[in-house]
Amino acid sequence: MTDHPPHDNAYKHLFSHPKAVEDLLRGFVHEDWVGQLDFASLEKMSGSYVSDDLRDREDDIVWRLRLQGDDSGDWLYVYLLLEFQSSVDPQMAVRILTYLGLLYQDLIKGGQVEKANRLPAVFPLVLYHGERPWTAALDIAELIETGPASLAAYRPRLRYFLLDEGRVPESDLDQPNNSIASLVQIERSASPQEIAQAVAKLTEKLQAPEYRSLRRAFTVWIKRLILRRFAPTDELPELQDLSEVNSMIAERVESWTQQWLRQGIQQGIQQGMQQGMQQGMQQGMLQGMQQGESKVLHRQLVRRFGLLPPWCRERLEKAGEAELERWADNILDARSIEEVFKD
Repeated sequence: MTDHPPHDNAYKHLFSHPKAVEDLLRGFVHEDWVGQLDFASLEKMSGSYVSDDLRDREDDIVWRLRLQGDDSGDWLYVYLLLEFQSSVDPQMAVRILTYLGLLYQDLIKGGQVEKANRLPAVFPLVLYHGERPWTAALDIAELIETGPASLAAYRPRLRYFLLDEGRVPESDLDQPNNSIASLVQIERSASPQEIAQAVAKLTEKLQAPEYRSLRRAFTVWIKRLILRRFAPTDELPELQDLSEVNSMIAERVESWTQQWLRQGIQQGIQQGMQQGMQQGMQQGMLQGMQQGESKVLHRQLVRRFGLLPPWCRERLEKAGEAELERWADNILDARSIEEVFKD
């Protein structure tokens, strides 16, 4: 069996809860068939398959559910592949095709598909949270040479759905009861204050008793993946529930913010000191501090809005201290990158 890094397991634990899967489909898959699903029938399936050559292969998460009013006994399978690489996988479509074949093979061998029946429909979904936009082919056909026209009929086609968290529209994140909208907001948070706001909203969404297990899963995910971004050296206490995470962040947000800013400014000062040896130490340190602030703001903007347009990068490069401070304040409430740079 393949070993998974802790962050993989934290994500898998989250999406082993039916509400997380329901929120994912309802909130981010804008297709008509989603409205026909009977989410009360959600059932998690085994995600491990062994191919005929005896090599272990492991799918990430497989759920099945029925359509509303469907008495035929047919299932729709939702295959979730959570992508954790910082770089795009150009062969993702090949992986999806392989895993789908293994899934069908397992269903046939397990007697869940009668020989006279057709195979169930499958919806493959890739959840990606890398900083760069996803550029890999979404359909296996795009990776295969066309060849002579007469061979076109034999070229396989299989498309997967991509949820690229860094490029999700802001309108999709304004969902009062959707836990995955909060997950994306937390992922895209570029400062301790933004994380504090997003975690507070998530805590409110999941306060009902039936979400206790999901709150615990979010607690583990936030501690392992998110808090280490801003407090890599802090010794974090044992946290059992999302409300405890919310309280701890509220207590430490100010100190984390100062620590986070000092790190960015220190990097800028070091760069400025190197320049200062040629241009004068005082001028170099001033430039370094501004570069540090600009670098921090640049990182915030990328996390919040994705890849920056050329005009935005140019303004950051030419900005003075007062402008950088004003833009850093604006980013907390801005709904678009243009609002950050308003006067």
